[in-house]
Amino acid sequence: MTPPHPVVAARWLWIGSALLGAVRFVLQLADRQVLVAEMRKAQPELSQDALDGAVSGGVLFGVLLAGALVTLYTVLATRMAQGRNWARVALTVLGGASVLFGLARLVAVVSGTAATVNLVISPVDLAFIVVTTLLDATALTLMFLPAARTFFNIATQGDRRMTICS
Repeated sequence: MTPPHPVVAARWLWIGSALLGAVRFVLQLADRQVLVAEMRKAQPELSQDALDGAVSGGVLFGVLLAGALVTLYTVLATRMAQGRNWARVALTVLGGASVLFGLARLVAVVSGTAATVNLVISPVDLAFIVVTTLLDATALTLMFLPAARTFFNIATQGDRRMTICS
């Protein structure tokens, strides 16, 4: 069964949001000077070689984590577009948390709370937060439009019939 347009669009929005989030994360990891300074502040007893090694390991771990998250979102979004309701539920939980955290960060910046607790969010980070929050909220909405609900109901009934007949 071919998924309706809202489901296809939601799939691509999930993948796009995950890619955008990974790009943001990798850009943050690329600022080695900041990473070394933060590590030096957290562990001043480390030698320069130990700091460099720790930062390099952290960057490698971060890149692998970003790749794993993009892969996870791509697999979930693809399964969702195939009519798997469990994938829609997983994306709803992950996306709902993402939207809530994004909105919380935006409220913290707008209200001045972020500055009060010395949390610095750059304009670039703020732009990424706004865009990914909007992408996730839109994808969430699309997955529950009437055409999408019908698609998942039919797909779920088909899965039940296959299980009973097996």
